[in-house]
Amino acid sequence: MASNADWANKDFYKVLGVAKDADAATIKKAYRKLAREHHPDSRPGDKAAEERFKEVAEAYDVVGDPEKRKEYDQMRSMFAGGFPAGGGGGGFGFPGGFGGPSGGAGTAGGFDISDLFGNLFGGGGGGGTRAGGRRAARGADLETEATIDFDEAVDGTTVALRMSSDSPCETCKGTGGKPGTRPHVCPTCDGAGMVVSNLGGAFSMNETCPECHGRQLVYDEVCPTCHGSGRGRSSRTLQVRIPAGVKGGQRIRLKGKGAPGENGGPAGDLFVTVHVRHHPLFGRKGDNLTLTAPVTFDEAALGAEIKVPTLGGTPVTLRIPAGTPNGRVFRVRGRGVSHKDGTKGDLLVTVEVQVPAQLDDAARAAVTAYREATAGRDPRAALFERSR
Repeated sequence: MASNADWANKDFYKVLGVAKDADAATIKKAYRKLAREHHPDSRPGDKAAEERFKEVAEAYDVVGDPEKRKEYDQMRSMFAGGFPAGGGGGGFGFPGGFGGPSGGAGTAGGFDISDLFGNLFGGGGGGGTRAGGRRAARGADLETEATIDFDEAVDGTTVALRMSSDSPCETCKGTGGKPGTRPHVCPTCDGAGMVVSNLGGAFSMNETCPECHGRQLVYDEVCPTCHGSGRGRSSRTLQVRIPAGVKGGQRIRLKGKGAPGENGGPAGDLFVTVHVRHHPLFGRKGDNLTLTAPVTFDEAALGAEIKVPTLGGTPVTLRIPAGTPNGRVFRVRGRGVSHKDGTKGDLLVTVEVQVPAQLDDAARAAVTAYREATAGRDPRAALFERSR
């Protein structure tokens, strides 16, 4: 991709073979003639013609646009020596020319020449075109969904996703024309691939050409498969890694896994929204897992050691102190959600004292004896004290 300093060394009028004061009609006529003569689709395999076409497209992209041409001419008028090849002697009217103290080929005494041409050429790069003069286009972003189990969300998993997306038509390879026919420069945009829409007043906006759809060329006979759109449908299966610790509803971005680009453009991105199935036993609170464990009255009152399950692992033993109240939470470290660094959150176990629905004679007698032994103790007495 050419730098802004490289652009400064090019005489676009000379490339098109027109005078510096040529009118727009003359420039357009010269461009269309050269584009037809050197277009790679008309001269397949001719590398010289391909390079010549790119030079012509670059030149017309600037001097064929009134605003860009005005800026370009202003840049030329600033430098009495025209566009020298660089280096030495203050050729641009700056001390040290391009070879100033900063030592870079694109600087002049610490001044970056790319600043002058940034608006004109968009930071360098030949007007966003690729080989053959066609504009490179980034592929579309795609959206899909994946539903995984609770334990897969905790530990991470790989899922297979069947994707369908737009792609270049297999018959015409994205040109939109009938195979075997020859294209010609789009008359609507004159091969630019873009048209200018007037928004009123001093405002305007560049839009993709509605006739050639940005391909810069049109065919008299359209492709029988895609009917001139240049687009088709493709299906593929992707193996997508869902990271450990993903939450339900989380959106994961997979860079470059979306629809393929056109004419050398990059692929789009794939966004996967993850849904997590409910677990019948475990819950989740941030990076910790939650579990409710039932205990008997005597275990809570007298103390006990109980075993509780872990997600996908061996059970662990909890020591319940005597006098443990209902709802107390115990923490089991390292048995929660996996982190990126390999560590894990904790398992939070809430004890729930169970009240038996039925009692046999022996149990009833024991509970009755307990009631008699604790007679006179009113657990609700403090309620009345605080209510006064």
